[in-house]
Amino acid sequence: MFELVLVVVLVALAFDFINGFHDAANSIATVVSTRVLTPLQAVAWAAFFNFIAAFFFGTLVAKTIGSGMVDISIIDPKFVLCALTGAITWDLLTWWWGLPTSSSHALIGGYAGAAIAKAGFGAIVIAGWTKTLVFIVLSPLIGMVLSFFLMVAVSWICRKTRPSTVDRAFRKLQFVSMAAYSLGHGTNDAQKTMGVIAGVLYAAHYLPAFTIPFWVVISCHAAIGLGTLSGGWRIVKTMGMKITKLQPVHGFCAEGAGAITLLGTAAFGIPVSTTHTITGAIVGVGATRRLSAVRWGIAGRIVWAWLLTIPAAAIIAWGTMLMILAYF
Repeated sequence: MFELVLVVVLVALAFDFINGFHDAANSIATVVSTRVLTPLQAVAWAAFFNFIAAFFFGTLVAKTIGSGMVDISIIDPKFVLCALTGAITWDLLTWWWGLPTSSSHALIGGYAGAAIAKAGFGAIVIAGWTKTLVFIVLSPLIGMVLSFFLMVAVSWICRKTRPSTVDRAFRKLQFVSMAAYSLGHGTNDAQKTMGVIAGVLYAAHYLPAFTIPFWVVISCHAAIGLGTLSGGWRIVKTMGMKITKLQPVHGFCAEGAGAITLLGTAAFGIPVSTTHTITGAIVGVGATRRLSAVRWGIAGRIVWAWLLTIPAAAIIAWGTMLMILAYF
């Protein structure tokens, strides 16, 4: 049993690394596209704040993922391994296609698919899914609305200031907004893997109660930070260059809106998609210029990928779980 648990923990940390790699675009796309930082400088800055988020925020999101999505009594190492297989497979496929999908939703899709294969639909905890599904819609809308009004407010405040002065000021302010967003990204996404690891440790009786050990917190933040440091360049191009044209002031407003959304939802233990949030925020700042400034064809392609994420990861995990049950 120990060897299997160890394998599952390592696979979970691998998923966390892939999460950071896949979602690096969330943190760095705006600052790279505005040329405030080079790609390597940007991923280093983002990875640092992904990691130190471990010391500032709680573990409410981790507890929601680990014990609030499926009946905890059905969780065992094989179950978690199947759930992670669904999430990792979908993450790698969408990275290859350059689509900024949600690693968080891939993970909960994997959990759902494995749970249904093992114990039927009754294993799904409806209460945990309700707020998650609601925020699939709300998180990009909140990011969009906040960034739109933040951009309008900044434009009004700076209306008599020279464009060159505004540009210089917001090049510096983007360091702050990107740091805040990376903190939100780190605390929201790393906690999801914490919940997975704590769930398997509890199921294997290595924890007397469902808690999040500090070594799990540090390990998950280190893994996601290293993943971000490696950078998922295919998705950076989609996020930073294809949706709309960005300047430093737009990057600041998008990242600021994203940070407010992510840190606010983390405080209430709501596992939202960092990808959905920042994509909505980028669309919001683009729409302040004119609606045609947003490439709606690219945005529509992204939305389709969002809609497919949970069912696709669930189907992969469901099939894997059925094979495990049949042959092991």
